[in-house]
Amino acid sequence: MQCEYLFMALNIGERTVTVPANDASHWRDFDNNPVTHSMAHYLMAINRLRKEFGYARSTDVARVLAVSRGAASMALAQLKKRDWITEDLNRFLLLTDEGARIAASVEENFTILSGFFERVLGASRGMAFSDACKMEHLMSVETGGRLLWFMKSLLDDPERLRDLRNMMEDYRDGEGVSAAIEGPEASESKPRRPSTARGGAARGGKTKSK
Repeated sequence: MQCEYLFMALNIGERTVTVPANDASHWRDFDNNPVTHSMAHYLMAINRLRKEFGYARSTDVARVLAVSRGAASMALAQLKKRDWITEDLNRFLLLTDEGARIAASVEENFTILSGFFERVLGASRGMAFSDACKMEHLMSVETGGRLLWFMKSLLDDPERLRDLRNMMEDYRDGEGVSAAIEGPEASESKPRRPSTARGGAARGGKTKSK
């Protein structure tokens, strides 16, 4: 079904860019995603256990994910219904081809997202990992591939990366899309967070003589 987008003006620096607004066109996409956050972590837990120990049992999965055996049993039953996992003759858990594909895709998304948040945007490692974990099972393969390509192109070009990081030093907490939409007047009314340049001098100011 073709979606009709609402548009809004976004002020970026001295430019005004028209972008799609977050209307109701895609609000069901989250619930319709076939892989839930919980399912993804069960699949990845099985994958990691098998790589580390050569086998995975439901009790092992419960221990790794810090859930009860009953909760693990119910979750694993759902994965079996979807044909994402199965068992061998010893009742050890196995990933099917589709289950292995999903686990690998989510792991890769986490690596891409956390790397981008930390190495490009300058987020703390803890925040980068936390936000990546929330998004890892939702990002499409195409978007992940494009984000990886963009990140690699920056990391392979030290000058561009340095310029981006210098620009990110001017980032102010709490100034997001809403501030950009309101315009520069709204941004100027907010107190600036002190920013220091190399050598300890304030950005745009003069170094005090001792």
